Amino acid sequence: MVSEACEVARTLVASAHRITVLTGAGVSTDSGIPDFRGHRGGTEVWTNDADTGPEFGLQAYLADPEVRRLAWQTRLHHPMWTARPNAAHKALVELERSGRLRTVVTQNIDGLHQRAGSDPHRVLELHGTLLTTICLQCGTTGPMKDALRRVAEGESEPDCPRCGGILKSATVSFGQPLDAEVLRKARTAAIDCDVLLVAGTSLLVQPAAGLVGLAAKAGASVIICNADPTPYDAVAEVVLHEPVGDVLPDLAAVPPSGRGTFRSWGDPSTWR
Repeated sequence: MVSEACEVARTLVASAHRITVLTGAGVSTDSGIPDFRGHRGGTEVWTNDADTGPEFGLQAYLADPEVRRLAWQTRLHHPMWTARPNAAHKALVELERSGRLRTVVTQNIDGLHQRAGSDPHRVLELHGTLLTTICLQCGTTGPMKDALRRVAEGESEPDCPRCGGILKSATVSFGQPLDAEVLRKARTAAIDCDVLLVAGTSLLVQPAAGLVGLAAKAGASVIICNADPTPYDAVAEVVLHEPVGDVLPDLAAVPPSGRGTFRSWGDPSTWR
């Protein structure tokens, strides 16, 4: 039996003119990528991942060759290299093709939205990407696969081929700010939609989580689909705890009704 909450979510999606989606690790777990979350002292934290965990923060990475060596081994064996897009990723491609999905804002670094067929220009990677390297000295970028090939051939820490500087993944590490332009675009997407669909994120990490409150204040209807409760459930019109791999294909299949009235920050009725 379809729940009442699912029916409300379907109605909201059917009437939407502009949909922004915010995705987190829960969207990629069906692809075999764990969310790397653990608990310490009652607090949920990110662990065991060279490109999201606090053990590999920027200052430690710069200061300690052993931290860099471990980080490169973690990258070499990261599960994303064998992962494939799943039903949730593919559902967002279908929603985009319907003409209603404007932007996917993702906290994921795995590139699976683009591999599923999402327009790369519509995907904002808040926390960067593991598919690219960047030199912390000269800023040169390059394919991660080239650096990992050097690691597989025996280098403990590949350096920048241009200047010899320290390489890392083009992800946002602990101690690094988000890219200002990417964050600006994400905030614009949050206030320029009539539905914000949140999928597979616990909404514990700022400033990504703050996009939800921003969208709600701008007049958007918020739909949250996550296994566990989030700090932003109170501002959502619908909260779904069903698997994202079931919910997103179901919502993407809903035909547009044309009944909704577009509301955004530019609509005075949304000002508070």
